[in-house]
Amino acid sequence: MAMTQRITISLDDRTAAALEEFVGWCNEANRAASGCTSHGELTRSRLLAMLAEDAGQVVTRPGSWEGAGMRTLLNSHGY
Repeated sequence: MAMTQRITISLDDRTAAALEEFVGWCNEANRAASGCTSHGELTRSRLLAMLAEDAGQVVTRPGSWEGAGMRTLLNSHGY
Protein backbone atom coordinates (compact mmCIF):
# COMPACT_ATOMS: atom_id res chain seq x y z
CA MET A 1 0.00 0.00 0.00
CA ALA A 2 1.27 3.46 -0.89
CA MET A 3 2.11 5.85 1.91
CA THR A 4 0.28 9.16 2.08
CA GLN A 5 2.25 12.39 2.30
CA ARG A 6 0.89 15.68 3.58
CA ILE A 7 1.87 18.79 1.64
CA THR A 8 0.89 22.22 2.94
CA ILE A 9 0.45 25.21 0.63
CA SER A 10 -0.43 28.84 1.19
CA LEU A 11 -2.96 30.66 -0.98
CA ASP A 12 -4.09 34.25 -0.95
CA ASP A 13 -7.69 34.89 0.09
CA ARG A 14 -8.84 35.63 -3.47
CA THR A 15 -7.50 32.33 -4.81
CA ALA A 16 -8.95 30.37 -1.88
CA ALA A 17 -12.37 31.95 -2.45
CA ALA A 18 -12.20 31.23 -6.19
CA LEU A 19 -11.33 27.60 -5.45
CA GLU A 20 -14.29 27.35 -3.09
CA GLU A 21 -16.60 28.67 -5.81
CA PHE A 22 -15.08 26.30 -8.37
CA VAL A 23 -15.54 23.36 -6.00
CA GLY A 24 -19.21 24.34 -5.80
CA TRP A 25 -19.46 24.21 -9.60
CA CYS A 26 -17.76 20.80 -9.61
CA ASN A 27 -20.15 19.51 -6.97
CA GLU A 28 -23.13 20.76 -8.98
CA ALA A 29 -21.78 18.78 -11.95
CA ASN A 30 -21.29 15.75 -9.70
CA ARG A 31 -24.90 15.95 -8.51
CA ALA A 32 -26.17 16.42 -12.09
CA ALA A 33 -24.22 13.27 -13.03
CA SER A 34 -25.76 11.37 -10.09
CA GLY A 35 -22.31 11.04 -8.52
CA CYS A 36 -20.77 9.50 -11.63
CA THR A 37 -17.63 11.66 -11.65
CA SER A 38 -14.07 10.44 -11.23
CA HIS A 39 -13.64 11.72 -7.66
CA GLY A 40 -17.17 12.35 -6.40
CA GLU A 41 -18.00 15.26 -4.10
CA LEU A 42 -15.02 17.61 -3.78
CA THR A 43 -13.55 19.93 -1.19
CA ARG A 44 -10.72 22.33 -1.95
CA SER A 45 -8.26 19.78 -0.55
CA ARG A 46 -9.73 16.94 -2.60
CA LEU A 47 -9.67 19.10 -5.74
CA LEU A 48 -6.01 19.97 -5.24
CA ALA A 49 -5.15 16.33 -4.49
CA MET A 50 -6.88 15.29 -7.73
CA LEU A 51 -4.88 17.89 -9.68
CA ALA A 52 -1.67 16.66 -8.02
CA GLU A 53 -2.54 13.09 -9.09
CA ASP A 54 -3.03 14.32 -12.65
CA ALA A 55 0.31 16.17 -12.56
CA GLY A 56 1.98 12.98 -11.36
CA GLN A 57 0.45 11.14 -14.31
CA VAL A 58 2.60 13.26 -16.63
CA VAL A 59 5.36 10.90 -15.42
CA THR A 60 3.49 7.70 -14.50
CA ARG A 61 0.95 7.64 -17.36
CA PRO A 62 2.16 10.12 -20.00
CA GLY A 63 -0.25 8.84 -22.66
CA SER A 64 -3.33 9.13 -20.45
CA TRP A 65 -5.72 12.00 -21.05
CA GLU A 66 -5.00 13.25 -17.51
CA GLY A 67 -1.22 13.24 -17.98
CA ALA A 68 -1.38 14.64 -21.49
CA GLY A 69 -3.83 17.35 -20.44
CA MET A 70 -1.71 18.36 -17.46
CA ARG A 71 1.41 18.46 -19.65
CA THR A 72 -0.42 20.81 -22.03
CA LEU A 73 -1.52 22.99 -19.11
CA LEU A 74 2.00 23.16 -17.72
CA ASN A 75 3.42 23.87 -21.18
CA SER A 76 1.18 26.95 -21.31
CA HIS A 77 3.02 28.14 -18.19
CA GLY A 78 6.40 27.54 -19.83
CA TYR A 79 7.22 24.19 -18.16
